[in-house]
Amino acid sequence: MTSRADGAGRNLTLVKTLTYLMFAMFAMTTDSVGVIIPEVIRTYQLSLTAAGAFQYATMTGIAVAGLFLGSLADRFGRRPTIVVGLTLFAAACFLLASGDTFLFFAVLLGVSGLAIGIFKTGALALIGDISTSTAQHTSIMNAAEGFFGVGAIIGPAILVRLLAAGVSWKWLYGIAGVICVALIVLALVVRYPEASRPAGGSDFGGTGRALKNPYVLAFSTGAFLYVGVEAAIYVWMPTLLQSYGGVATRTAAYSISVFFILRAAGRFLGAWMLTRAHWQAVLALFSGGILLCFAVSMAGGESWAMYLLPLSGLFMSVVYPTINSKGISCLPKAEHGAAAGVILFFTCVSAVLAPLTIGVVSDVFGRIVYGFWFATGLAALLFLGSLLNWLLNPTRALLERRDATEYHGALLSTGAPTRSDR
Repeated sequence: MTSRADGAGRNLTLVKTLTYLMFAMFAMTTDSVGVIIPEVIRTYQLSLTAAGAFQYATMTGIAVAGLFLGSLADRFGRRPTIVVGLTLFAAACFLLASGDTFLFFAVLLGVSGLAIGIFKTGALALIGDISTSTAQHTSIMNAAEGFFGVGAIIGPAILVRLLAAGVSWKWLYGIAGVICVALIVLALVVRYPEASRPAGGSDFGGTGRALKNPYVLAFSTGAFLYVGVEAAIYVWMPTLLQSYGGVATRTAAYSISVFFILRAAGRFLGAWMLTRAHWQAVLALFSGGILLCFAVSMAGGESWAMYLLPLSGLFMSVVYPTINSKGISCLPKAEHGAAAGVILFFTCVSAVLAPLTIGVVSDVFGRIVYGFWFATGLAALLFLGSLLNWLLNPTRALLERRDATEYHGALLSTGAPTRSDR
């Protein structure tokens, strides 16, 4: 009996490891775009708007997969969805590393985004399968996004070393492809937990129900606003600070790395903190911190921005994974893939539109700071929504019902906490 329990514990560790490493692996590429864009501009003589295609193509692919393929994890199972997505991503990375034209890169980045959308919705659904309550779901989600943050640190760091050595940025995708192959092997051998299947209907029935659910749509809107603010940092902050000529030039050069480090550290802390504090209050407090960092940066100029914009990463840390977790938990476990896909769609639409808008506004007015004023407006809307969510607490009854129905058996066997407002 003990050996069976030990085996189950080891397998659960493997499942979590697979999930966490998937998040870290694709973050190595997606969050390196801010370092790649200046290189692409110099090589192909592009405008800010055109160079942003490195962001738009990937996020468009993820958005399409999230909306139209998110239910695959519910319909066909977690393993097939994850393996197919990882295989497609590895192929796109290896092909991209061998390319040499801007159009070729853009197309393959779109394919890689499609692949990410497929295996990420599978991974997000898998998190629901291994969670014993909606509170633990949020905690595991923050840990997974913490590993995403680690990947977002490692990727740009590798890229900077490659560029300093005179090696093309394309090799970063070759490295990601090799890691992806190792993850495919792990995904094939790990034993997955039992997952509920959707109750009939078409492949897109779960997606349709998610799109009609007001709570899923509300959390999707929150994700849309948050990602618009975050994308301003990792896509355009290096461009904002590249003209800084003050006494702290070296500090400005490492600003994006500091942002990623603070975001990753905050997510690991959030995984612990959100099991002990009301998530509504945490969202309101942290979104207020984001707004303050952006507003003071815009008012004070680059000398303030190079400190406060990276600091916003600490406040951003728990916002997205918590919004994502609570939105997914609004639907039954059997439809977590569809719910994750819908939120992922809104996430990536924002990751396309917000940097594009910032680029366009900056091109029109001639300065990148005007685009950051737009991002500050998004931060204000996010804070307002989080504040209303804290004061009104509209999802409390629904999440308590999910704890009682979706996690009931696991709760009885593990003694996990049942408070959905934590």
